[in-house]
Amino acid sequence: MQHVAVLGSTGSIGTQALDVIAANPDKYKVTALAAYKSDKLLAEQIEYFKPQLAVLIDKQAADRMASTYHGPTKILTGEEGLLEAATFTQTDTVLTSLVGFAGLNPTIAAIKAGKNIALANKETLVAAGEFVMSLAKQHNVSVYPVDSEHSAVFQCLQGENKRQIGRIILTASGGPFRGRTAAELENVTVADCLRHPNWSMGRKITIDSATLANKGLEVIEARWLFGVEYEQIDVCVHPQSIIHSMVEFVDGSVIAQMGMPDMRLPIHYALSYPERMPSGCPRLDFTTLSALTFEVPDTVNFPALKLAYDAGKRGGTMPCVFNAANEVAVHAFLNDEISFLDIPKVIGYTMESHISVHNMDLKQIYIADTWARHCALQVVADFRKR
Repeated sequence: MQHVAVLGSTGSIGTQALDVIAANPDKYKVTALAAYKSDKLLAEQIEYFKPQLAVLIDKQAADRMASTYHGPTKILTGEEGLLEAATFTQTDTVLTSLVGFAGLNPTIAAIKAGKNIALANKETLVAAGEFVMSLAKQHNVSVYPVDSEHSAVFQCLQGENKRQIGRIILTASGGPFRGRTAAELENVTVADCLRHPNWSMGRKITIDSATLANKGLEVIEARWLFGVEYEQIDVCVHPQSIIHSMVEFVDGSVIAQMGMPDMRLPIHYALSYPERMPSGCPRLDFTTLSALTFEVPDTVNFPALKLAYDAGKRGGTMPCVFNAANEVAVHAFLNDEISFLDIPKVIGYTMESHISVHNMDLKQIYIADTWARHCALQVVADFRKR
């Protein structure tokens, strides 16, 4: 029996992780759940999974639950409650699916407490990849990728010598606007962005997919997860989302991982590794696949991917700045404060204003994040005056 804490339990990844856990009650037990403010859904999850701890980060939501819930689960709130859930003694694995930079602190706390990490919060490694992976090694903690692309690479590397990797090829669906020009993107709406052709995801990651910023975040994450250089990481647009990623070895052989576009598959693998267990997920029917196609990503009309590569190669605090600026820009777009095409502009202007700090510690990462958010907010404000 593996004891699992799910941070971000009411989000897209969190709810699908709980689907996997519910389908395997003899394998997993939920010890702790954490959400931001979805108290009604969290109450339903508490009723079903009966964790020992549950956290609502938002105090008003926690107060609402406290007034109606009188069961045995301990209800906590705020950052302190989140850290208690991340480090709970009886937990073996912490699945971190909080959105954005907010996932960094509880992930670090869980690692220090000796918990294995099922990582669905890519921003943790984007902002502090070197620090986090070094910390995991120091505490003898495993970090299992949950993103479908990184899970695919992880699976392709089983039994292989990582020193013989030629390149990692991350696939991308291309999002809802694949093939469109900048002129055609001028007036796209939030609703347009949220119509992803293949995946059902949260709002922030769906916008990131539309701008290709998400693929940029994944490039930086892959660099730290698999210990390769940026020159060894390629992105290939694969609209069908059947091949989730590939590894090419030094001899030219390529191993690909395939499956239906269903996040429960990589979640299941991260939780069950090194075993494979029946998942109940839809199976591929190769006789119905008319074609698998591949394209070069369009970094002219979707420059966020190139900005991510630039941030990664410049190193130091620059990836953290890329991530923070993107979070601010996406939030502004979701609130109709800027246009879709302004998102990469906010990122680019913020990066241009930053002098990267190298050999940084955790304090400098937090300083860079705070600085980048202030800078990006100023850029957003300038755009709103136009």
